[in-house]
Amino acid sequence: MNCPFLCYTETLYIVVVISCGGSHNLTVPVSTMIQSVLVFNNYGKPRLMKFYTDHSEARQQQILSDVFKAVSQKNNENCNFIEKCTFLGDDFKIMYRHFTTLYFVFCCDTAESELAILDLIQVFVEALDKCFKNVCELDLIFNVDRAHYVLNEIVMGGVVQETNITEILARFEEQKQAELQETRITPVITMPSIPASLVNRLPSFKDFKMPEIAYTTNPAVTYEFQPYN
Repeated sequence: MNCPFLCYTETLYIVVVISCGGSHNLTVPVSTMIQSVLVFNNYGKPRLMKFYTDHSEARQQQILSDVFKAVSQKNNENCNFIEKCTFLGDDFKIMYRHFTTLYFVFCCDTAESELAILDLIQVFVEALDKCFKNVCELDLIFNVDRAHYVLNEIVMGGVVQETNITEILARFEEQKQAELQETRITPVITMPSIPASLVNRLPSFKDFKMPEIAYTTNPAVTYEFQPYN
């Protein structure tokens, strides 16, 4: 009798079937729901980039450029998603939202719901706004590590993990407190002790004597002092 055991990794299901004749590994690929999350300004400058599939740095920059061209050419009156992107493949589509100077873009597979991803973008933006107190582009520039932490609380490995803003903020505050604790810890520096056998050999300050400086005068030189009027 075969007894299958299922093990899930980030992008693969690995099934191990144990039978009387031995074991066999069956690997079944699983498509990632969210391929990447991109945040860039109106000029295409990236402020946050997160890829959940392996891409080279050149390929990431190319995807960023193609996505910016695709979303920047659309009017605000059009829908906020693009299907069958040629630069990503027919199995992916783009959902985005434009807030003032920033574009928030999610690249997902075709099985994902457009409305669900648009709501997820809203959750991400509201979480950032509450974490940074009226978030702006400068907050993402100077606190990109914290922005990544908020995103990791929402999406992990291309799969949605949390959509409750209260829980996301609670985890964010815990991270801030942990960072404060790390900065408050100061290393204790211990100076090496002097052996007792050498203490008596060290001279004390009262034993130091300044050398005498001999002052000589030239009798041929006379000094005349004039009274001050």
